[in-house]
Amino acid sequence: MGDSQNHPQIMTLAQWAGPARWQSELPHSRDTHAFVWITRGQGRCLLEGVRRGVGVHNALVIPAGTLLSTDLGKQGFGIVCTIPPDGGIPFPDTVQHLRLRDAQAQAELTTILETMQREDNMHRAFLDEAMTAHATLLSVWLRRMMIAQEPERGPRPPAAERLVRAYAALIERDYASGRPMADYARALGVTPTHLTRTCRHCAGLSASQLLTQRSLHAARGLLEQTDHPFNRIAAMLGFRSAAYFSRFVLRHTGLTPTGLRKQATAPSPASNALPLRGTG
Repeated sequence: MGDSQNHPQIMTLAQWAGPARWQSELPHSRDTHAFVWITRGQGRCLLEGVRRGVGVHNALVIPAGTLLSTDLGKQGFGIVCTIPPDGGIPFPDTVQHLRLRDAQAQAELTTILETMQREDNMHRAFLDEAMTAHATLLSVWLRRMMIAQEPERGPRPPAAERLVRAYAALIERDYASGRPMADYARALGVTPTHLTRTCRHCAGLSASQLLTQRSLHAARGLLEQTDHPFNRIAAMLGFRSAAYFSRFVLRHTGLTPTGLRKQATAPSPASNALPLRGTG
């Protein structure tokens, strides 16, 4: 769900991901830019519909509004700096995945992030201005690293990745419209079969699964984090009726909307362990 803010913030990867698995593992987007620095563990992420492996000394640059999901497991640890998109701090407008092998570059980044953590913990006067200044230094460091690693990024992404990224952008824009996957394929000038095959290759999910999981993330967020009536949520997400919405939630979570909402407000941590059902 939304994570709007008025100045840069620093947090752990776990805090950024959220307490429940579905919050990070289902495709979604954020209202803020994010710089993610992984310091322990390894796993997978989905950025703009493209699946990739990530590990120690990897930095992810994720612009606001990017379709994403992350799964770094229980051993994964990292630091995240979130930056408001309207704060005037230069930030790339495309996803970046940097693998930092240079010890000096790692040390420079660690110093910037640790300084931000100390500043945030001390809660002194002019915190907003201080965090903005440090985030600007982070932006300078990032742009220098992007220039240094430019030869490593290789040629233009292949056609399959470009198609999936375009599809991911359309999903993020229109997932609440209720449009079927075939409409997206038509808008992209390809057949549903071709789009599905390409998504399986790049994302490890079919085109329908990617769309369904984005809708499911939005549904769970509205059910578990707001008190909106179910029929209103159904309308907000483009479902034909509240009954159809209820069947959708039950099929993909094993619980009714009422059950999900009750589970989210219960003191038990069971909601964190609920497995994600297939969403084909």
